[in-house]
Order: sequence, then C-alpha cells, then structure tokens
Amino acid sequence: MINIVNEKKIMRPQLSEKQADLIIKNWLRIMNVSLGWINDFDKIIGKYVTIFFCTLFKYNAKSFQLMRILKGKQQEITSVRFSPDGSKIVSASENKIIQIWNTSSWEKIRTFREHSSGATATFSPDGNHIVSCSYDKTIRLWNVGTGKETLRLQEREELWDATFSPDSKNIISCSTDKTIRLWDVNSGRGIQKLEGHSDEVRSVQYSPDGQIIVSASCDKTIILWNVKSGQKLKQLNGHSQSIVRAIFSPNGKFIVSCSLDKTIRIWDIETGKQVQLLKGHVDFVNDVKYFPDGQIILSCSDDNTIRLWDVESGEEINRLEGHSDRVVCIDISPDGNTIVSGSWDNTIRIWK
Repeated sequence: MINIVNEKKIMRPQLSEKQADLIIKNWLRIMNVSLGWINDFDKIIGKYVTIFFCTLFKYNAKSFQLMRILKGKQQEITSVRFSPDGSKIVSASENKIIQIWNTSSWEKIRTFREHSSGATATFSPDGNHIVSCSYDKTIRLWNVGTGKETLRLQEREELWDATFSPDSKNIISCSTDKTIRLWDVNSGRGIQKLEGHSDEVRSVQYSPDGQIIVSASCDKTIILWNVKSGQKLKQLNGHSQSIVRAIFSPNGKFIVSCSLDKTIRIWDIETGKQVQLLKGHVDFVNDVKYFPDGQIILSCSDDNTIRLWDVESGEEINRLEGHSDRVVCIDISPDGNTIVSGSWDNTIRIWK
C-alpha cells in the first residue's frame, strides 16, 4: 500500500508577483471604499499579503503520486537517470544489468549485460551515449541508438561514479583509489589525474559551464577543482561521515551534498560556506538532486523514503513512501513533473 504523507502541493509559481500585486491593489481599493483607510496602511498590508500570495502559489500546483512500478531482471537498483530530453531512463543494478526504458510506454528498449559486477550509468548531455562504470574496474561508453559498446576504459581499482562534461567530449570518473581521472571520449586517452582526497571518492560532477569539478569523498570533504589546471580551488568541510554525493545547482552557484551522517547541506561556491542544513532523514542519505528551477531539492535514503525540500527555508515539503527497502537513487525529469526512484527492493518507481 502506498502512503504519501506530509503532502504539500509543489512546483513553480503559477502567478507572478506583478499579477499578485494587481490582485492585492484591487482588494485594497475595495476595502478602502467599504471601511475607510489608514494612511500608508495599503503599503504595510500589501507587503505581507504579497509575501503570503507568493508563498501560497509557490506550492500550489502539484503533489506527486505513485504512477507506475517497473520490475525486471535487475536486482538492487544502483542508479536511475533521465535522458536530457526526458524520453528515456537508464537504470543500473548490482546484478550487472543496465537497461534503457521508454518514458512514454515504460517498456525496456535496451539491455546491456557486459559488466561483470555492479554498475551505475548516466546519459551524455547530447543524449546520444551512455557512460557506465563498475566495480569490475571498467568504464564503458554505449551508443544509445545502436546499443553497441563504443569505448572501454580500464582502471586499476573499483569505480564509484562516471559522468560526461557539458560538451560530451570528456568523461570524468572516481574510484576507491582516492583519485579522479579525466578521459577524452574520442581517443580514450587519460588526460588528467586529480589527487587530494584521503579516502575513496564517491561522486564527481562538472559545473554547468564545464570550468569546475566537484568531488565528494569518504574522507568527509567536498573539493572544488579547476578543470584546466587541475588545481584545488576550495575544500568544503562540515559533514561528520562519508559524503555520498555532491552536485551543482542549475545556475552553478551552489552545491548540495548528502551523507551517511543523515543530513543534506547546501554550500555557496563563492564563499565555500554552508548556507543551509536539511535534517529529517533517519538513516543514510544516498542521493540528491535539484529540481530544474533550483528551488526544490529531492533526496532519498536508507530510511526507505524520498523527500522534497524547499531550498530557501530548508523545510521538508513532501515525503513519498512505498519502497520496502533502502532507496539508493533518484532523478527528476527535465520538465520537473516526474520523479524516478530506484531501490534495493528491486523496483524502479515512477511518481507524477
């Protein structure tokens, strides 16, 4: 039985501040005729009514409900990611299987079985390829259209994460050997190695402009790197246990991170300071994503829940329940209307 609690309607504002102001002025005019008026009262009340209306409309649009459960031969789902156009999802699992799903029919359209251990996978920004990495120490590039493997890179240690640069020309990976490596997609050549973490590196991502890399590690730190020079720009400290993921906000000005310390933290890139602490999960937080508008954060946890958070206030605004085991991975569609989640209960769930 699916139970969705703490439900608040969310999405982008449906009414602009200009429109809200117009409504308020008309309302004030009517009140003025009926009751008489106090000098400057319209300015005072208008300010607070505007705040009320903007807050109301910010959350008055959509509540997510379970729409579909996808089941297949995948066991213990490790990653789920939408394609850039939202027409597909790629999922990966502990039992070595990677699958592509059509988001219109929710049918499987590709299956890859070449990895010899658990893997994760994600689309290239142009949507033409998938990169996967595995505990089998390989990174593989797949053509989405043909389903063929087009590149294989061999690492020395087990891999945690791999993703593309914004122009799809490079791949960045991280592994249990504490390093980050950059690869040229066309040649398969390693072009840079970043060293600075003192423990396994769990996640890596390029900034939206491709100039900075963010990495998260079991050493409890987040590091920002200059892509061209390979130099460390900043180190962010605050989490008390291993950090599982750190990603950029859509505008590239902030980073959100999640950790085994059960918290989610938002950081200002320019200052390197923590600006928000999100608490609510009661077990390890495994994945985190920004909504496309950057105003809402999505998270999932070993407590079997998916939660949505307001960036500005830091408050939990929605909770999705239904998975019967740890929720390891999540993503939000490019239009912000569909959530996909993957769990060790061997299911992928679609929420709309």
